[in-house]
Amino acid sequence: MAAFGTGAGRPLQGRGNSPGLQFTLYAALSIVAMYLDQRQHYLEGVRYVLQATAYPIQLAVSSPAAAWHSLKESFETRNALRAENTRLREKQRDLELRAMRYEALARENGELRGLREALPPVADRFLTAEIVNIQLNSLRQRLLINRGAVNGVFKGQAVLDDEGLIGQTTHVGPWSAEVILITDPEHAVPVTIERTGLRTIAVGDATSLALPYLPANADVRNGDLLLSSGLGGVFPQGYPVARVTEVHRDAIQPLAQVRAAPLAHVDSDSEVMLIWFRAGQPSAPAPTPDAHGDLANGNPAMQPQAIAASAPKSGVKP
Repeated sequence: MAAFGTGAGRPLQGRGNSPGLQFTLYAALSIVAMYLDQRQHYLEGVRYVLQATAYPIQLAVSSPAAAWHSLKESFETRNALRAENTRLREKQRDLELRAMRYEALARENGELRGLREALPPVADRFLTAEIVNIQLNSLRQRLLINRGAVNGVFKGQAVLDDEGLIGQTTHVGPWSAEVILITDPEHAVPVTIERTGLRTIAVGDATSLALPYLPANADVRNGDLLLSSGLGGVFPQGYPVARVTEVHRDAIQPLAQVRAAPLAHVDSDSEVMLIWFRAGQPSAPAPTPDAHGDLANGNPAMQPQAIAASAPKSGVKP
């Protein structure tokens, strides 16, 4: 038993291949594979299959990093485009305001034009507001915008778009404000006929403006441009308001029937501009808002001036 157990514990000779034989076999297989690959291109199909099998694995390994990089780059590009879009829109609004003011000032004579060049622009700054709600019917012509007292908006503030006057604020809340349009039946705008300089009042008439106070012999024609006269304490002088579309005269009526179409595109605008004017400008509105956001009743600094008695001319008896 001991001899048998001792012989069983020793390794048996001759089992398995020797390392030399294994090396010779693998070397021969490698030489044959290289020959076939070099001469017959048998392994190209194998490589193709292996590459097709490995590609999904490579894609799965690299996809999270690639997706994160692509998502990050997309957000960065989107933020950059949004910032650039905001900057360009502000620049566009500024250019539109300047163009409107320059067109108005270009109508002045040489003396006033020289005075204009020595003065700063009448518009101090503007704020873009989005139209949240719109109410257009025969009785009310109103807008609701997303700017309010927290943005410095006050009652009686002028509202414009890139074509002309839209209206003015009537009710101002913390984060919104109601705008009455110039076409509202309760609204009136002091205007000037550009061609003649004749001043009158344009009253809202639902979809258009009416000029009910012009006499029958007034010099007004179809196509005349109406500009804000600067009176009334809300709108500055020289801003486009409307264009005359109808003129009717009746021999038995003392007043002409004149209608005008507003230049502002209220039905298609999505944004409007709130304007702050420089108080020192001759064309700027005189009233200022009070602490509650409403328009002040008057300027206490404006007092009536006493008329000095004229002295008698020399050599003339009183």
